[in-house]
Amino acid sequence: MTTGSINVQSENIFPIIKKFLYSDHEIFLRELIANATDASQKLKALSSMGKVKDEISELRIEVEVNKDARTIHIKDNGIGMDEAEVEKYINQIAFSGAEDFVNKYKDKTDGANMIGHFGLGFYSSFMVAERVELITKSYKKTAKAVKWECDGSPKYTIEPADRKERGTEVILHVAEDSVEFLEDSKISELLSKYCKFLPIEIKFGTKTDNVPDGKDKDGKEKTKEVVSDNIINNTNPAWKKQPSKLKEEDYNSFYRELYPYSFEDPLFNIHLNVDYPFNLTGILYFPRLKNKVEIQKDKIQLYCNQVFVTDSVEGIVPDFLTLLHGVIDSPDIPLNISRSYLQSDARVKQIAGHISKKVADKLEQLFKKDRKD
Repeated sequence: MTTGSINVQSENIFPIIKKFLYSDHEIFLRELIANATDASQKLKALSSMGKVKDEISELRIEVEVNKDARTIHIKDNGIGMDEAEVEKYINQIAFSGAEDFVNKYKDKTDGANMIGHFGLGFYSSFMVAERVELITKSYKKTAKAVKWECDGSPKYTIEPADRKERGTEVILHVAEDSVEFLEDSKISELLSKYCKFLPIEIKFGTKTDNVPDGKDKDGKEKTKEVVSDNIINNTNPAWKKQPSKLKEEDYNSFYRELYPYSFEDPLFNIHLNVDYPFNLTGILYFPRLKNKVEIQKDKIQLYCNQVFVTDSVEGIVPDFLTLLHGVIDSPDIPLNISRSYLQSDARVKQIAGHISKKVADKLEQLFKKDRKD
């Protein structure tokens, strides 16, 4: 018998990542913001352990587009990295910094809050960029800022950087065939699709609102324009709250947040909140049925730690329940490497069974109540 090690040529990795790793090139933004979210969550975890001496300022992610320079910037003020960590987490493909962090502090922090698992998300940037820069500075007192740069080949450079503040900035120099991602409208669409419920504030540009400004000399109400940061996400969606803290109006308000063009409140809702034998949270709504029932299979959104994955939930929600609307969030649902397609296994069947039982119990409860009334 002969044994050996499989040799992977690094020159062949980037074409595979660029063409085949993810089903949609647009996922690069989701992956980079998920990384920035993990960086912020790590800092919060270390602070709670007393390992960060300075007070943590407001944690925030910023996305900027410079159409003239053909660049997209993703910035965070999270944990940052020093040169050794850049070598470890960036230069080793498929080495997950989030998973490494969870393993290191598994007795002191809740790893369920970490999004990254595969260590490939950062390299999704090369699906749309011809060159990528990463400028970062660790939270550690003595750490110096560094700049990493790569043009999509296996060669890279690392050099000192001028960054003063803790955190990381990723700069994508967008390729000719991906200039659609330099449009503000496109970035706004993707942020709304993938990131609208992430737990760290995400700023994209500014917005202008008209606010009351007293009355004029004739006694008429006046308004003035106020410019403020455009925060695109709700960091604490209803499904992450304890059911005991929510009223019916809160559930209906969240329903309208999910489906702004729905004008009727749902018939009832089911708040999922399970932590054993699997982790599952979410809110499912039973819509009011009209004479003609239209089954729409894209009304249930699947999230993984508040990151949107898909609205195709075959295997998790039985076909006869696809008229339901709402959100399911679970870090335990097995997903492929891009978190874009579900893989059917025993745990998925457990979750599907749990959802079916919860709906059946609710319908039975309503039936008995109506009989009594």
